[in-house]
Amino acid sequence: MEHELVGLHGTGGRWRPVAAGPFTLLAVALALLPIHPVWLWAALICGVAAMPWLLGAAPEVLSAPAGRHRPYWRLSAAGLERIGPGGLPIVRYERDRVEALVITTDDGVLTVVHKFGRTTVGALVTLGMEPLALFVTARRLGVQVRILDGEAADLLDPALDRALTDAPSTVRDALDPLPRDHVAEQRLLDQEAALLAAAHDTGHDTDHDAARDDEVRLVTPAPRPGRGRIALLGTVAGLLGIVMVLRIAAEGGGGFGTRLAAGCWALAAIVAVAGTRRRLLASAPVEWTITRDRLRVRGRPAPRRGLEVAASEVAALVLGPGLRTDPAGGGPRPTDLAVLAFDHRLRLVARLPAHGLDAFQLAHALDEHGYRVVTPGARPPRTPDYGLEGLPDVFARVPGGRLVVADGALGWADAAGDVVVAMPEDRIGGIELLTISGHAWMRLYDSEGAEFFAAPLSALRISRTDLREGARREGLPVTDAEYDAYLSAAFHSAVSTLSDAPGGPSEVTAMKEAVPAAAELSLTPPPGPVAAPGAVLDATRRSRIATYAMSVLLCEIVAVLGSVWLGPELGGFTATASWTVPAGLLVGLGGYWLYDRNRPQLKVSTAGLAVVTRRGRVEWELTRDRVGGVGIDDAAERMPRLVVWSPSGRVLRQVSFPPDLTALRRACERHGVPWGPPDADRPAPPPPEL
Repeated sequence: MEHELVGLHGTGGRWRPVAAGPFTLLAVALALLPIHPVWLWAALICGVAAMPWLLGAAPEVLSAPAGRHRPYWRLSAAGLERIGPGGLPIVRYERDRVEALVITTDDGVLTVVHKFGRTTVGALVTLGMEPLALFVTARRLGVQVRILDGEAADLLDPALDRALTDAPSTVRDALDPLPRDHVAEQRLLDQEAALLAAAHDTGHDTDHDAARDDEVRLVTPAPRPGRGRIALLGTVAGLLGIVMVLRIAAEGGGGFGTRLAAGCWALAAIVAVAGTRRRLLASAPVEWTITRDRLRVRGRPAPRRGLEVAASEVAALVLGPGLRTDPAGGGPRPTDLAVLAFDHRLRLVARLPAHGLDAFQLAHALDEHGYRVVTPGARPPRTPDYGLEGLPDVFARVPGGRLVVADGALGWADAAGDVVVAMPEDRIGGIELLTISGHAWMRLYDSEGAEFFAAPLSALRISRTDLREGARREGLPVTDAEYDAYLSAAFHSAVSTLSDAPGGPSEVTAMKEAVPAAAELSLTPPPGPVAAPGAVLDATRRSRIATYAMSVLLCEIVAVLGSVWLGPELGGFTATASWTVPAGLLVGLGGYWLYDRNRPQLKVSTAGLAVVTRRGRVEWELTRDRVGGVGIDDAAERMPRLVVWSPSGRVLRQVSFPPDLTALRRACERHGVPWGPPDADRPAPPPPEL
C-alpha cells in the first residue's frame, strides 16, 4: 500500500435523529392547533416528535453498514481529494498541479499553492487531519510543506497572485507574504526524526521482548452523576411528557391554555430525551487494554468490538493533542489527548481515542510494555500581540538610526547623530513607558488621547532611563508607572528602617534630628490591591443589556407557564396572563437592577488585582507577586473564560463578568501586570523584523 492519509470521519452504524429542531417546532405548533378528533391531535404530536428518530433509523435498516461513511478528505499519490459517500471524489487537487501545501499556525488552515495562486482548502480540524500526520505523509509523497506564522486570509492577495503567475518557483517561495514559523516547523521535524529513529531502530525488538508481559487496563473516570442515573432521568422525563399529553387528550383538550400546556410538555419531553442522548454520548468511557502483543481500545463512536492494533504493525505511538470524532454530530473535533499509531514506513495505521485518560499513566504504561512513545515536547513560546501597526517608514529609510529626545521633541537620528525626522511637542499628548512580555515598550498618544505609535525600546535603540529622563528634562508628558511604583516601594522600605532603628533613646533622638521634617510623617504600609490607585473595569454595556433581557425573558416564561397551570383556578388563561406578564416584566427588571447596582468590578493596579463591588465589598484580591498573567483561557472542553494565572501556570481566579478586553490589556500593561498566560519555558522576544 502506498502512502495515504485519510481524514478522520464518521461512519455508519450510528442512530442519529434527523432535523430534530424543525420537527420539535412542528410538534409544538400542532399542539396549539384545535384539531379534532382529540386522538388524532395526540397522535400527530407523538408522531411528529418521533419522526427525527425514525428518519435517523431508516438508513441504518435499509442500507448495509459496510461502506457507509460521511464525506472525508484523503491525501495520496493522486493528490488531495474529498471523497463522497459513494467513494467517488467530489473535490480534487491533482498531485502534479500542487506545488506546495501551506499551514498557517494562527488559524490552522491548509492552503494549496499552485501555478496560478493560492487556494484555501479549509481548517485542518474540519479536514480531519493532524498537522504531524499531514506533514509526514506529504513529505513521503514528495509534496513540499511550509509552516507560516499568520492567517490564511493574509495569503489570498489577488495582486500578489497576479505577480506570481509568471514567476519561477524559487521566486514564488521567496515572496511569501507571511514569515515562516520556525518553532512550529522545527517541532514537526523533531517528531518526524523521532518517528524515523523508531522505524529504523534495530534494537527495538530486543527491548520489546524484555517488556512487561502482563495486561494493563486504563479506563476513564466515571462521570457524576452516573450514566445509569442520567439515562433513568431522561427516560422518566420523556415518559412523563407522553403521559401528560395523553392525559390532556383524554380530558378533551378544549381551551388554548390546555393545548399550550400540552405543547410545553411535548417540548420538555423532546428536549429531555435529546439532552440525555448527548450527555450519554459525551460521557461514554474510553477503555485501553495494553499488552505486549497488541493494543485494544474501546470507546464511542468506535466499533462495538473496539479497535485492535498489533504491536508488530506499530513503529511508534505519538501522544499529544489531536482529533476525536464528535459523538453527537459525527464530525472531527479537537481534543486534549489522542494517540497516532505509525508503522515502520511512517504510514498512519490507526487513530486511537484517549480523551479523558491521564497522559502520564498512558505514556508510561505504553513504554513499559515495549512501545516507542513520541511526545510533542516543550510547547512553543507564547507569541504576544505586539501591536506594530503604527511603525513609520523611517525604520527603513534611516538604517541604523535611533530615537533621541532633543529640542523639546522626539526625533529619529542617523548613525552620525543628526536628527532626520522630528516630532514637535504639540503633536505629543503623552508618552507611556511599560513592560510587555519582559521587554520595555513605548506608546505615544496624541493630544486627544488616541494611541498612534507603539514599539519596543530595543527597536528604537534607546534605554528606558534615557528616554524617561530626557523627556522629563525637555518638559514632555511622560508616564512610567512601574518606575514610580519602584521609587515608592524603595522610599517606604528606607523610611521603615529608620522607624525601627536600634539603640537607646539618645541614638533615636539623634537620628530623628538628622532626618528631615518630611520623614517624621506617619508611616503607613504600601496599599493593597483594593486601596492602591489603578484602573477600574466594569462589565460592558452590551453584556449588561443582554443580561437584563435574559432576566426579563426567564421571568416572562415563568409567568406564562404559571398562567397555563393556574389559569383555570384564577379565571382563565387570558385573565391570569393579563397581570402575570406585567408582573414578570417588573420582577425581571427590578430583580436584576438590585443585583446590577452592586455588581462586581475588576480593579487593576501596581499592587495586584481585586474584584470589588460598587458598594465596596471585596470578593477576592491577589497581590502582584502571586499574579503570573491575565487573559483568556481557551480550554478544549469549555467556553473561553477570563482567568488569572499564577507564575507557574495554575488558574487562581476566574472573572465572572466580561470586561472590555482592550481596556483590560491596556490597564495591565500600564500597571505592570503581565497580559496573557505565563510562559514558563522561555520569554517571547520582539518580532524578528525589528
